Amino acid sequence: MNITNKTVMITGANRGIGRALVNEALKRGAKRVYAGTRAPFHHDGQRVTPVALDVTSASQIAQAAREVDSLDVLINNAGIAIYDDLSNLDTIERHLAVNLFGTFQVTRAFLPLLRRSKGAIVNNLSLVALAPLPVVPGYSISKAAASNMTQSLRSILAGEGVTVHGVFLGPVDTDMSRGLEIPKASPESVAQAIFDGLERREEDIFPDPASRSIAEGWRNGVAKAFERQYAGFVPERAAVLA
Repeated sequence: MNITNKTVMITGANRGIGRALVNEALKRGAKRVYAGTRAPFHHDGQRVTPVALDVTSASQIAQAAREVDSLDVLINNAGIAIYDDLSNLDTIERHLAVNLFGTFQVTRAFLPLLRRSKGAIVNNLSLVALAPLPVVPGYSISKAAASNMTQSLRSILAGEGVTVHGVFLGPVDTDMSRGLEIPKASPESVAQAIFDGLERREEDIFPDPASRSIAEGWRNGVAKAFERQYAGFVPERAAVLA
């Protein structure tokens, strides 16, 4: 999936990894980049089209899908991370609303266009999808669920020519990780690695030093073997994401 002359939609595009992905897509020759954001968004690039998109709003998702007439790559990047200790159900539900259900609803809305283009879905996940970080358990739960959803979509859509990629992010220098005094990758380097992984058609993309340290073990591990084993159990086409 070389994105030269392709059309890309990126959610959560106003800052951090999202904005870096917008800039990287332009560098790689994308024909059009739709930048989905909750807040007003401006970008000097003439190939960038801002789209009002709160991934928890059904009406905004539907409106965004009407505004886009063709799409090759959908990058589900919008997300939230809140410190918690599992004592507040509302906090867990907020994580799930954005990181799981938001990703799913956006994917479902744009899937007809991706089926038409035989395109790609890229879901930005996290290493905490594989093992929880106790200071953000609600976030970890939501990313684990989103990872499982990504695997399911991969199997379900494989026969339709739509590829589904999971990005397992380690610490990145964004507002979300502010206050954590640990080594962090830059958003720009992560954006480059995500598109590199997409071009190599990697199912699971490990775009930073922390995540790359476990890449080989994951790809050759038991969990990945189970995913491949279960991939053949796909429901009838008529019932898939109708």
